[in-house]
Amino acid sequence: MNLDLDVKSLIISLVALLISIDVHEFAHAWAAFLLGDDTAQRMGRLSLNPLAHLDPMGTIMILVSSLAGFGIGWGKPVPYNPRNLRLDPRTGGGLIAVAGPASNLVLASLVALPLRLLPLGSIPDLLWDILTTLAWINISLAVFNLLPIFPLDGHGVLLGALTAVRTDWARRWADFWERSRAMGPGLLMILIIADNFVPILGRILTPPALTLCRWIFGSGLCWYILTS
Repeated sequence: MNLDLDVKSLIISLVALLISIDVHEFAHAWAAFLLGDDTAQRMGRLSLNPLAHLDPMGTIMILVSSLAGFGIGWGKPVPYNPRNLRLDPRTGGGLIAVAGPASNLVLASLVALPLRLLPLGSIPDLLWDILTTLAWINISLAVFNLLPIFPLDGHGVLLGALTAVRTDWARRWADFWERSRAMGPGLLMILIIADNFVPILGRILTPPALTLCRWIFGSGLCWYILTS
């Protein structure tokens, strides 16, 4: 085992996760502010300072999961007052929710630009590792958060989308999905634990993550990054 390599990979993954979660939570706060609510701003959450968004348990999970060889964690949920939004609360909530994953995909795309534009092999190894890790973690974080299970962002995104449809069936499904909030954390925990035995989450998340990887990096570079 190359201990130096493992420590380097751990530090890169840890820093990449912290940056990704910081951008993710800032995007939620910014979206809420643009839609008319200043709750997050008044609480100091409209900031790119990572300390403003760190959640104690989420930070511990970042450390533990990085040591275990995979990355997962979360920041403090960004508060907002639905009554202050200029849109229907569910629609506005959906836009605030989608801002987080969208920001991660934007960051992944920006990070991928030098990798796509510069000749392969012209980027120093350390910088290559940093950029590819940061991009892949942002892709993974975006896809994971779009699962429509509370408290993940996908729950709010689905509620907002169903509300925007404005039909009876969509309203019934939106009401049902909002009532499912109470079951969300338990269901998510079951899926995460079960994934250690049967790769349920892997089978759900891998196809969209690979598709986004190909879009952001290009098929050839995506394949090279994942196999090198």
